[in-house]
Amino acid sequence: MSQQDLHLSHYASFEQGRAGVDPEWLGPLRRRALDRFSSLGFPTMRHEDWKYTSVAAISGGEFHPFTGELPEADVDALGYGDWPCARLVFINGRFAPESSSIQGLPDGVRVGSLAAMLDSDPDELEGHLGRYAAFEEQAFTALNTAFLEDGAFLSIEDGVHVELPIHLLFISSTNGRPFVAHPRNLILVGKRSQVTLYESYLSSAAGAYWTNAVTEIVGAEGARIEHIRVQHEGALGHHVGTVQTQLGRDAGYTSHVVSLGGALVRNELNVILDGQGSECTLNGLYVAGGVEHVDNHTLVDHTQPNASSRELYKGILTDEAHGVFNGRIIVREDAQKTDSRQTNKNLLLSRNALVDTKPQLEIFANDVKCAHGATVGQIDRDAIFYLQTRGIGEEESRHMLVHAFAAELVDVIPAEPVRAALTAALVNRLSPSGAAA
Repeated sequence: MSQQDLHLSHYASFEQGRAGVDPEWLGPLRRRALDRFSSLGFPTMRHEDWKYTSVAAISGGEFHPFTGELPEADVDALGYGDWPCARLVFINGRFAPESSSIQGLPDGVRVGSLAAMLDSDPDELEGHLGRYAAFEEQAFTALNTAFLEDGAFLSIEDGVHVELPIHLLFISSTNGRPFVAHPRNLILVGKRSQVTLYESYLSSAAGAYWTNAVTEIVGAEGARIEHIRVQHEGALGHHVGTVQTQLGRDAGYTSHVVSLGGALVRNELNVILDGQGSECTLNGLYVAGGVEHVDNHTLVDHTQPNASSRELYKGILTDEAHGVFNGRIIVREDAQKTDSRQTNKNLLLSRNALVDTKPQLEIFANDVKCAHGATVGQIDRDAIFYLQTRGIGEEESRHMLVHAFAAELVDVIPAEPVRAALTAALVNRLSPSGAAA
């Protein structure tokens, strides 16, 4: 049985189990999404957006919805437990209240489990859930929408500055049977409000699993959102993550996407600059070794005048790893005075590592400043020689240069404990005994 057939067969029992639990408006949304997934099927390499990435490991596998009691997870052991933040923990896609803490948040902030919101206050979700992350042409988003059950809900009223970071921590823990989780997050940030949001997908599991996550983020007029998304799945973990962000007038969004592991990783980040004066900064770092595959697809859609975007993604690849970067910028006809820059840089540490990079600009306005570029290269031998003349060994010189390449992106991430955890993970990944050695 194919994975597509498996999901279709699971849906009847899933829908029956949700009967009497889901609000009336959610059932039709689920069915539309499932019908669309049934029509689309899993993407193949014949699809332009998937020409460098095969999902055969997902579509040909047998990943079952997780059932039973949630396993225990040592949050501190994952390296992100001991720092001041409000924290929501999800294990295998389900909320773990005993590991969560949301103390210290100001008035005007509502945060918790999406499943609890669907039960207690579904009317607040009706106008938002599924409205931004469209599934008409996105099979994985359609599947997530059909099977969404739990995830994080965050709503911030107008004019609220949330000083304490909010951490959404998703942990995968296998019990021997390959499973799939479909976390769904909805983030609503009011006018002139401000928040720093961490979204982490971590695992120390040895078995196979698949995370199919969707996060919808809405920034109202003048909102400021800093979003750090860290993905460090297990060696047999498969991760497809979609972030859909929509910004109003004068709103700002800064994204840091860090990918550090997983057999197959696909990150989709879409930002719609839907208000005059809105702006976004997209930073990304991906590290892969062995036979890992990591694919970053970004879309910045300028729909209104006087908006700006900056994008810098860097990849470090070794062994037989394969990296993909596809960055697309659209400047609509009415988006005059757009200012947009995009850069992708890749460092290959072995002869068999491969990267496919495809920066794209689609400009339909005539008064804009736009540029894009991509580079692929190896460590500069002259730089290694220079360090050796200062008494530094060749291997240490290589590590210094690689970490300097990554530091430009790690060092701008807020919260020192998170930077320290990421730096430690990078050192492990890039050491001779690490997975990316």
